[in-house]
Amino acid sequence: MHHVLDARSLNRATLARQLLLERADLPVLDAVTQLGGLQAQEPQEPFTGLWSRLRAFDPAALDTLLTGRRVVRTHLMRRTVHLLTADDVLAWRSRFDSMLRQRVVTTYRRELEGVDFAELAAAGRAVLADGEPRSMGELARAVADRWPDPGPRPLGELLIAALIPSVQVPPRGLWRTKAGVRNLPLAAWLGRDADPLDPADGVGQALVRRYLAAYGPAATADLRAWSGLTGLPAAVKAVRGELVGFRDERGRELLDLPGAPRPGPDTPAPVRFLPAFDNAILGYDDRTRIIDDAHRGLSVAGERVVLVDGRVSATWTVAEATVVVRPLRRLTTAEHGEVAAEGSEVAAFLSDGESDAVSIETR
Repeated sequence: MHHVLDARSLNRATLARQLLLERADLPVLDAVTQLGGLQAQEPQEPFTGLWSRLRAFDPAALDTLLTGRRVVRTHLMRRTVHLLTADDVLAWRSRFDSMLRQRVVTTYRRELEGVDFAELAAAGRAVLADGEPRSMGELARAVADRWPDPGPRPLGELLIAALIPSVQVPPRGLWRTKAGVRNLPLAAWLGRDADPLDPADGVGQALVRRYLAAYGPAATADLRAWSGLTGLPAAVKAVRGELVGFRDERGRELLDLPGAPRPGPDTPAPVRFLPAFDNAILGYDDRTRIIDDAHRGLSVAGERVVLVDGRVSATWTVAEATVVVRPLRRLTTAEHGEVAAEGSEVAAFLSDGESDAVSIETR
């Protein structure tokens, strides 16, 4: 019989894998690899996510990786924008093609009816062949004479988020930089096409292992929720012999890598400020290991959250150089002090040391 892991044990495992139990002495590139990418639809949020996970994080290090083309911003997991290493994008992208296309088609089924996707992709590639980065709208308008009916948004999303593997090029996503989204084909930015699909689905098996390394122990439903992929049962079956099994308190089977860290449930967990849409929360179907069901909506609404004793216990914003914390429950005196101390550090990071002001509202 599988050993049962309670929610607190799962919480501590997640914090350890997500580098939230203690800050790691890792280069930024290695951290992005360990995390399997960071959600990045809000371009400045990954900086806070990395600051909360790494010792002495310097935003310039991430900027250098972006401009040096070793880290890229692209649509991948769940058809959302992620920050990933170039190596992972090149290895993984083809495995996500069908899902990305299906999600766009599901959203714009009526508008895209009758569009020949191969012809549209060829037309889009021809426009982008001049090497000039373009927005979704600009690319859609450039081909709209041949496909006038769908409108620019369905055409643009289909081209950039699905048909043509693309990256959002800098200055988008650089520290303290406001810049619109401009896209180039992945091959043009990184110098080669993504790896072709592997008939043996070695990529699917690699995704299972990488997911468990960053999020395990987890159920296959959690893997599906993180990736957006539905076709991983065969990959799970192929690697199952390498894995260990557990049960959660609901009776779901959880899988994990045998040597992965699973700290005890009483392991202390420091206060951590997470950015909007952090995958430590969104990377699961069952998120109760880290957030109460009553607050689940916060994780998809773009609210920044504060972990206290490892669980979402407050939201936070920045107003007039002050970090403003809104507790979701009453904090103890000790917790209040820990939140205030970490909030001051966040304020200093976001303001380049010009402010360490924090305000915690009364619950």
